[in-house]
Amino acid sequence: QVQLVESGGGLVQAGGSLRLSCAASGRTFSSYAMGWFRQAPGKEREFVARISVSGGWKYYADFAKDRFTISRDNTKNTVYLQMNSLKSEDTAVYYCAAQRAVVISTPDFWGQGTQVTVSS
Repeated sequence: QVQLVESGGGLVQAGGSLRLSCAASGRTFSSYAMGWFRQAPGKEREFVARISVSGGWKYYADFAKDRFTISRDNTKNTVYLQMNSLKSEDTAVYYCAAQRAVVISTPDFWGQGTQVTVSS
């Protein structure tokens, strides 16, 4: 069992930056592929970024390329999402997810989410 707790969300102006963190419980964090997803009001949850267990492989949704960076620190059981050049359409609840696999495809565990609001 893995528990995920996101933090770092908030209100930011368009063009600003936020860094989301997701702290995982347990001693097997380095065995889990991690990812970030988001859900905007009235929309379905969508993929944002994923990172492999070692952190050596990363993949982004098209809207996140060149603006968002996913990273992980296996010594701190934490995955991050650095978001730059934020736009109003980035407003959503952001969720951290984990899967016991090399690369995440179908998450086994989800965090409770953190709200990101970008004002224009």
